Amino acid sequence: MRDTLVLNASFEPLSTVTLNRAVVLVLQDKAVVEQAHPALRVRAAAVELPVPRVIRLCRYVRVPFRRRAPWSRRGVLVRDQHRCAYCGRRATTVDHVVPRSQGGADSWMNTVASCAVDNHRKADRTPEQAGMPLLRQPFEPTPADAMLLTLGRDGYEALPDWLAQPAA
Repeated sequence: MRDTLVLNASFEPLSTVTLNRAVVLVLQDKAVVEQAHPALRVRAAAVELPVPRVIRLCRYVRVPFRRRAPWSRRGVLVRDQHRCAYCGRRATTVDHVVPRSQGGADSWMNTVASCAVDNHRKADRTPEQAGMPLLRQPFEPTPADAMLLTLGRDGYEALPDWLAQPAA
């Protein structure tokens, strides 16, 4: 589970990492803890430190500019908060609004999270053809929003106020 946000030295979000990786970066003095879980601590024989929720790298890392968040099935499920776009129940699959057989692409604007029952019921049709309206329209998250969404609702609600909250 990737539950620690990594900020660049300039405080811009870079990625999310596992707790183990975050602790290693802090212990190697490559990062500092910006925000920690309130009552949790990591203990070892000779060291004790707070469990990091947000860490900041000590040195600036140049990252090529990325205009768009890369599309992925996991990203669509996270964007839609694992809720079916047709009925609102727990989603486990990704459905193409315009089916691939009709020229639909793997893109943020053409895919929604769906439960297996509705995905099977919609089959190879558009929502209009199947009589299944979308509860919410798909959108393309910014790269920073997509990264923050991977933290989950509890993760990004607990982030400091100075860190921008994702849209949607």
